[in-house]
Amino acid sequence: MQLTQRCQYALRALFELAKRTGEADAVVPAGEIASAQAIPKRFLDGILLELRQAGFVDSRRGKDGGFFLKRPRAEVSVGEIIRFFNGAMAPVDCHQGRPERDCPLIGQCVFLSVWDEAQAALEGVYDSISLQELVDREQRLFPLRQRARG
Repeated sequence: MQLTQRCQYALRALFELAKRTGEADAVVPAGEIASAQAIPKRFLDGILLELRQAGFVDSRRGKDGGFFLKRPRAEVSVGEIIRFFNGAMAPVDCHQGRPERDCPLIGQCVFLSVWDEAQAALEGVYDSISLQELVDREQRLFPLRQRARG
């Protein structure tokens, strides 16, 4: 399973908002998100609209407007975001009942158990990591980045 560029941009945009949750300027303009996370602004605008419609973020208009997380960052998992943008985390098409081509082994394929295990492992990793965990990891791994921004 490979994440689309759109999904990666969404993850980075939400991460940027999560980093700023609790700050006085928790409402972040789209341009600041784009700049901080190296996301082309023209793509980010559409992604933020989708994130807003899905209930991940909300927005405020006006001079001090921008975007903010709608839910606590500890309650939003990476897996939830990936599923919204990429769909199921199935390692192969036939695993989710979407065979690319007719397969003579459908219903009697020993590899289905392997695909089940792989999907469960992948979902387990992604579902166990929240936006809060990502913020905490960045602080541990890159402590100077936080000081430079503050």
